[in-house]
Amino acid sequence: MPENPGDLFRLDGRTVLVTGASGGLGRHFALVLAKAGASVAVAARRVELLADVAAEITAAGGTAAAVALDVTDGASIKAAFDDAERALGPIDVLINNAGVALTKPALETDEADWDHVLDTNLKGAWMVAREAARRMADTGGGTIINLGSIVAERVAGGLSAYAASKAGLIQLTRVLAVELARHSIRVNALAPGYIETDINRDYFATDAGQRTIKRIPQRRVGRLGDLDGPLLLLASEASAFMTGSVITVDGGHTVNAL
Repeated sequence: MPENPGDLFRLDGRTVLVTGASGGLGRHFALVLAKAGASVAVAARRVELLADVAAEITAAGGTAAAVALDVTDGASIKAAFDDAERALGPIDVLINNAGVALTKPALETDEADWDHVLDTNLKGAWMVAREAARRMADTGGGTIINLGSIVAERVAGGLSAYAASKAGLIQLTRVLAVELARHSIRVNALAPGYIETDINRDYFATDAGQRTIKRIPQRRVGRLGDLDGPLLLLASEASAFMTGSVITVDGGHTVNAL
């Protein structure tokens, strides 16, 4: 055990790939992981936004590379890993964060809507995890963290495709954890509740948003920083004996009384 228990959460010498890193949670995760000592490959379709994230990491003394990635395209996934490895070396940790949301009643959700959400959030996450795992198996192991959601466990109207994709991702996490353990690959999931970002900040200021907050036992919406500890736990050796786990970060929302 390290002299300083906090060292367990350090990522010095590790290389991390974060998908969906051009903004929101993915961007925040990339900055947190770099601050913990990791070299970080930031990946997304919007490459022009990735340059800013990589520049912020390097300006703070970290190491980063920006790579183009479309998680719905197998060739793009392979190319992104190739580019990341050329720039930074083999990937030790994957943050499988890329995703899309759709709020629409089930009766108004068409096939194209459904396919867009499931292809990105579930099939895309599976393809990225598979590519990462194949490479990790050849390099001695690694860690995969899938980004779930509390709607994988609790129901909210208008989220049929999104909820199905996240519920599937949680079960995929468990299956991969069992299959990949023999390759020294750990697979866990982080399931955030309502986290305030630039996209939803205005909503939480409305009457409807305030009613949502009142249903959270802690009576507040989550902050990006509330995810830092759980993220570093799962990414580091602090969770060396954890695989197939789902860490929920929601202020008690999913255990609130019906």
